[in-house]
Amino acid sequence: MLLIIVSGRFIKYLEQAAVGEIKAEFLFAIMGYRMPGFLEMIMPLALFIAILLAYGRLYVDSEMTVLEACGMSQNRLLGYTMAPALLVALVVGLFSIWLTPAGTAQVENILNRQNSMTEFDNLTPGRFQMLDGGDRTTYVEELLDDKSVMSHVFIAQRSEKGAEDGMTMLLAEQGRLHPDEKSGKRYLMLSDGYRYDLVPGQPQARIMKYETYGVQMQDRDVSARASKESVQPTSALLSHDTNASKAELQWRISLPLLAPVIVLMALPLARVNPRQGRFMKLLPGVLLYLLYLALLIAARGAVEDGNLSPAIGVWGVHAVFLAIAVVMFYWGRLTHWLSSRGR
Repeated sequence: MLLIIVSGRFIKYLEQAAVGEIKAEFLFAIMGYRMPGFLEMIMPLALFIAILLAYGRLYVDSEMTVLEACGMSQNRLLGYTMAPALLVALVVGLFSIWLTPAGTAQVENILNRQNSMTEFDNLTPGRFQMLDGGDRTTYVEELLDDKSVMSHVFIAQRSEKGAEDGMTMLLAEQGRLHPDEKSGKRYLMLSDGYRYDLVPGQPQARIMKYETYGVQMQDRDVSARASKESVQPTSALLSHDTNASKAELQWRISLPLLAPVIVLMALPLARVNPRQGRFMKLLPGVLLYLLYLALLIAARGAVEDGNLSPAIGVWGVHAVFLAIAVVMFYWGRLTHWLSSRGR
């Protein structure tokens, strides 16, 4: 399960690296810092499926019937199962409360470093790359001197008035990124080349030969990325009184609470008839878990948007599914008690 999720996310980052949106050397660092966030979602589900499969096989092979005949009660089985479940809850709590926010903060730092670079810092030699939202196409044949010098540069850019009004093409033997120490700006200095100004539908073109041509590089604005609640440590969220902070705090606390609740749901779902097979209730169980998780996410979003009181929040979802789990676990005793009362 972890491999499936990590592979999907890694392919997404790999596509961004291929087109120059992310530097290739950042990929494994980003995936490593994202790993706790993946595990905190996967471990409760893995525990749930493990109980269904393991206990389901005991029921199919009639081994659970033998255990019950030897005095193994459902409450005792629940106690045995809660031991690893509490360990899973402890690990998930460690991830959600501490490691995941710290890892998310590190990923944000990496992406901020990425966004603070100019688009020419991410060029790949020998590839045509679309930059600036597709308004500019750039090609460099070779990068020299620690990628600070470009050889045989081609740049095609739409004019500021729009694609139908004209296009500018720049050819240069060499290009170099030049930082201005006074202003802090960076410039792409092209040398020994030509500039072509073209207008669609018109045969005329303005051609200019130059020895040096400077283009100011615009750094990306990354100031808005530092205020996300997901990168805030849990201790900082405790002192904030906004709905977004409360929603994030409730979400981090709610993930460890999944483990004991799903154990109560998994034990009755694992009880199958030998003729049915141990996979009989696997799909309904997984759907029930996904519904549980989806409602938690919806409650988190409602608290963040101010549509649901934080006093209810995700706690209401946990309370509902805890009640469902208790009814499922004691359903046999409950029906037996009701039938005895009816007599």
